[in-house]
Amino acid sequence: MIISRKAIALAAFVLAIAAGARAQVRLTREEYVDRYKHIAVAQMERYGIPASITMAQGILESDCGNSLLSMQSNNHFGIKCKRGWTGRKVYHDDDAKGECFRAYPSVEASYRDHAEFLDSQPRYDSLFAYDATDYRSWARGLKAAGYATAPDYAQRLIRIIEETQLYLLDRPDGLRLWASRTGHAGDPEQWFASQSSVADARAEAAVDPDDYRVTINAHEGYNVYMTNGVHYVLAKENDTFEHIGRLFRLSPRNLRKFNDLKDKRAQPMTGEVVYIERKKKHWEGNSRHHIAREGETAYAVGQSYAIRTRSIEKMNRLKRGEAIAAGRQIRIK
Repeated sequence: MIISRKAIALAAFVLAIAAGARAQVRLTREEYVDRYKHIAVAQMERYGIPASITMAQGILESDCGNSLLSMQSNNHFGIKCKRGWTGRKVYHDDDAKGECFRAYPSVEASYRDHAEFLDSQPRYDSLFAYDATDYRSWARGLKAAGYATAPDYAQRLIRIIEETQLYLLDRPDGLRLWASRTGHAGDPEQWFASQSSVADARAEAAVDPDDYRVTINAHEGYNVYMTNGVHYVLAKENDTFEHIGRLFRLSPRNLRKFNDLKDKRAQPMTGEVVYIERKKKHWEGNSRHHIAREGETAYAVGQSYAIRTRSIEKMNRLKRGEAIAAGRQIRIK
C-alpha cells in the first residue's frame, strides 16, 4: 500500500500534538508545590513533621507527581505495603522486582498515610524531638532511620528544600510567605532578619546577628543552622574555636562555654556541632523524652537538642560523664 506524503505529514502533525499534550500535563516542581502545599502544612500542624520535608519527599519520591506509581496509585511517598497494610496494592520494580506498594483513593490519602506512617513507626520517634523548622535534622534522621536506600537521600531533600525555598512553609504564616517568596529572593538577609527569633543574641553574647542570620545562605563559608531556637555551625576539617570565634565575633572561651567544654585546649572535630549561642535549659518542642543510644552521655544528648549538659544531668539525676544505658528514656524537658 502506498501512503501519500500528505498522509505522512498529517500523521506526524497528530503525533506532535499528542506529544505536546503529554508534555503540557507533566507537573513542574512549582506546580506540584502549589497543588499540595496546603496538605503538607496541615499535616505539620497536626503531627509536627516539617511541611518542607513532606513536600521535598513528595517531589523526590513521585517525581513531582509524574511517576508511574504516583499516577496509577496516588502513592507520592514510595511507601511499600509492609505488614498490616489492608488497603489496595500495586506492584512495581524497586530495590527488587515486583515489590508491593500501597495504593490510595486520592493524593490527600497518600499524604495523610505518610504522616501517620512516620508517627506510628518507632524507628522514626527520635525525629519528632526536632523542631518543625529544623528540616536538615529531619532529612538526616529520615536517612539514618532507613526511609530510603539512596546514600545521598538527606542531601537530595535538603537541596530540594533550599532550591525551592520550601523552608518558608515551616514558619508561621508559611503559605503566605512561600507565595510571596519572589519578593524576598533578592534580599534574603533582610527577610531572615525580620523573621528571626534571635533578636537578643547581640546583647547576650556580643554577637552581631546581622552577620550570620542568613541561614538561607551562609556566613563566611559556614551554613548556620538552628535547633531548639539556638544557632550552630558544623566544624570544618582542622577547624578551631579561635577561627570560628573570629568569624562570629565570639571569644574562644565563650564558644567552649556555649558547648559545655571546660578544657581550654579543646577543639571541635570535623563535622561536629558548634553552638554560637548559649544552649537552653530544656527542650522547647512537644517531646519530653529522648531514647538513649549505645554509649551516649548527657553531653551528647545536650549537643543533639541544644540543651545544657548540666540540665540534662539534673533532670535525669546523672553523674558527670556517666554513660547512659541504651534504650533508657532521658528527660529533655
